[in-house]
Amino acid sequence: MNGYNGCVAIISGGAGGIGKAAAVEYLEKGAKVYLIGRTADKLKDAREELSKISDNVFALQGDVSKELDCQRIINHVAEREKSIDLLVNSAGVYIEKPTLTCSVEEWDQVIDINLKGTFLMCRQVMPHLIKTKGAIVNVSSDAGLVGFRGAAAYCASKGGINLLTKSLAVEFAEHGVRVNAVCPDMVDTRMLQKDFESSGFKSREEYDRYNWEAFSQGGVQGRYIQPEEVAKAIAFLGSPKAAAITGVCLAMDFGLTAGF
Repeated sequence: MNGYNGCVAIISGGAGGIGKAAAVEYLEKGAKVYLIGRTADKLKDAREELSKISDNVFALQGDVSKELDCQRIINHVAEREKSIDLLVNSAGVYIEKPTLTCSVEEWDQVIDINLKGTFLMCRQVMPHLIKTKGAIVNVSSDAGLVGFRGAAAYCASKGGINLLTKSLAVEFAEHGVRVNAVCPDMVDTRMLQKDFESSGFKSREEYDRYNWEAFSQGGVQGRYIQPEEVAKAIAFLGSPKAAAITGVCLAMDFGLTAGF
């Protein structure tokens, strides 16, 4: 894979947030991008928006927690393209519930989409990446590096992604496939807005102030990470410039987890 021109990238969760920001990065650098998501309307809107950057953007509806959907998605791209070079696993959900009130259904939803979905997409695409010596970037979280109160399911799912990342990096290094993860703290996306809406705080300002005070450390500034910042890290880790980097879970948290 020489640069981004002509390379084919598949991005789950590509209709919004970090996934869509990553799509912008790849499209601007000449890649062909396939957006994956569960909601047809959101995919359609994202594709229309991103097509202003490049015509090389396509949308495929599917649920990454379902094995048959993952097979269908990868097979569709493989039939249309000469190669598959990159996979970005950005699909994810966040449910904040204390352990004693988190239902089995809520646990399963988080694990199925975040962890199982990442595994299924990685496994399905791997034979194609072996041919191209391609790369995978998994979108994890600093909640996969340390524990957070009231988020056992989410922490378990992201911690699982981090060890899956390392295991795949070791297993497929001999084939030239690199597997890395980004582990951002709170990112200013629709997922964050949904968390505010269910948080009980009276205003977004109060919610933001609580988060910044609760998670600040050292020289941390009072702001959230932007999707575009994470996307630039994803683009780097998937590029030939990162040829020596594999099995890394990159913390992007203003140093929050550095002191643990």
